[in-house]
Amino acid sequence: MFFVFNKQKIYTYLVSIVTVVLLFCVAGSINNTSSGKNAVQTASTTDKLLPIYNVQTEQKKVAFTMNCAWNADDIDSILKTLQDNNTKITFFMVGDWIEKYPEAVKKIHEAGHEIASHSDTHPHVNNLSYEKNIEEIEKSNDKIEKATGKRTKIYRAPYGEYNDTVIKATQDKGYFCIQWSLDTLDYTGLTRR
Repeated sequence: MFFVFNKQKIYTYLVSIVTVVLLFCVAGSINNTSSGKNAVQTASTTDKLLPIYNVQTEQKKVAFTMNCAWNADDIDSILKTLQDNNTKITFFMVGDWIEKYPEAVKKIHEAGHEIASHSDTHPHVNNLSYEKNIEEIEKSNDKIEKATGKRTKIYRAPYGEYNDTVIKATQDKGYFCIQWSLDTLDYTGLTRR
């Protein structure tokens, strides 16, 4: 039996192997967290700061989240579905969205859902300075407080972007940077079949 490898195949296999090794390293660092409450995880091979993807718990729980950045056309339908299923979720809201849709924010808050920061203007945060990242988080949180009477300690960076500057700014201001572990891709136009 003969195996034929070209450069592209070798490169693909190497990338796959490195990816699997890195995933095991990240999973190992998360599983070794004693309380599961650390706001920042680091990958053992790179010391890169990471957001929270999950929290270790003995309870059988899942956290549902939704980003509010573009429109509010379906908020009533979403809230009804959540109510019908006795489910509470976290809505990550952009400050501009809060200003544009104050009635939607009020409905979400009155329904008992958690409201968290998704920046003030939804920029590409990896391109921002440390100070600008803090400004995006704080301005959004000011708008959340004005709308709900409460500040949040939870932040999700726009586009799922993060780097050490983003995570450090988040952590230094006492926020928990939350990422998702499963993306429904609903914003791509996928519909139920």
